[in-house]
Amino acid sequence: MNILIKNITALLPDGEGIKAKICDICISGDRIVSVDSAPENFIAQKVINGSGKMAIPGLINCHTHAYMTVFRNVADDLSFQDWLMGNIMPLEDQLTSEDGYWGAMLGCLEMIKTGTTCFTDMHMFEGQSVRAAYESGMRAVISRGLSGGESDKAGAKRRIDEALREMDAAKSLDDNGRISFLLGPHAIYTCDNGYLSEIVALAKEKKLGLNVHLSESRFEVGSCMEQHGCSPVELLDKLGLFELPTLAAHCVHLSDDDISLLAKRGVSVATNPISNMKLGNGFAPIPKLQKAGVNICLGTDGAASNNALNMFREMGILSLIHKGALEEAQAVSAVDVLNFATVNGAKALGLETGVISPGKKADIAILDLDVPQFRPLNNPVSALCYSANGSEVETVIIDGNIVMENRRMATLDEQRIFFEVERIRNKFGK
Repeated sequence: MNILIKNITALLPDGEGIKAKICDICISGDRIVSVDSAPENFIAQKVINGSGKMAIPGLINCHTHAYMTVFRNVADDLSFQDWLMGNIMPLEDQLTSEDGYWGAMLGCLEMIKTGTTCFTDMHMFEGQSVRAAYESGMRAVISRGLSGGESDKAGAKRRIDEALREMDAAKSLDDNGRISFLLGPHAIYTCDNGYLSEIVALAKEKKLGLNVHLSESRFEVGSCMEQHGCSPVELLDKLGLFELPTLAAHCVHLSDDDISLLAKRGVSVATNPISNMKLGNGFAPIPKLQKAGVNICLGTDGAASNNALNMFREMGILSLIHKGALEEAQAVSAVDVLNFATVNGAKALGLETGVISPGKKADIAILDLDVPQFRPLNNPVSALCYSANGSEVETVIIDGNIVMENRRMATLDEQRIFFEVERIRNKFGK
């Protein structure tokens, strides 16, 4: 379908920066074909009036566990180890595959309604995140979480088999390439070295990148030093993970040598500031990573530790915490943070998205400017980081398809999702 968005304030790439410009955006099929004037012979089947609106690149959530929406506000105010091992993992054991699907559907609903068009997911239920992404119309990069080793050979093999099966099954989807995959070794504390090496070999064979949790807690780093005599970053490098495109989530506790190694190997870091703060894990050294030239992107983590999948909330927090922690107002700028949430995420995932530009995939969120928090609109980029809360998102286009218009979902049945999630909640007795 050809879509014309008329007379809209659009955030466009401007060298290394971002500029706001009132323009027309023309979309044909899954691509943006022009920004400013319509090409010759362009006939729009759908016209969107952009007056009083702002178009931004669809936000890219580079780390989450969408099924975990069913654990929202369940295990709060706990230490990381107690949260994960003592509460979340036992609850996960009670979930069915169908529960995982409805949790992921709720995650997709929340993300679309707050302007996220693409998410990177690590899950535990074969095919269910794929199913939710496909049905919602979202772009997604999927990883079946892989854990195990010598102590759990059968489980380790089963998880790899599930990952490969869901990749094969996805080939039959008519998704125009919206859904792609990474292999997802969970972390060094849930995978032994032999299993990590096996995953690396498989990734090389299948020409896949990797998605891994890394240096999230002091406990993880301390245990790695005791067992292996090196940091988690150094361990993964020795095991060959960084020979492949790698997306590393968290990266909170890094030495200067770790940072240099991540930069040298071209590892992309997905920072998750709210989850890291809520679990008492600290702050990732974002200014140092930036200075070293590491590609930084942004994620929410799962709703069990966030407790939202709202990237505007994440951007706002990220743009403020380093200023306060370092007592430096220029530590991380609003432009930096918007880039983390858009173009840097696209780079990390190898996607043709992240900017509003001719030739790029048509993943766009349209925001209502006629709201108090955006008045006066002195600086649109600052408004997104320091003023927005996500409720301003009015219309969302993914891969050239309108998945939400005027806050009404075109792809998802909200009430059915709410009903199913309540059913799941009730069986936990919460």
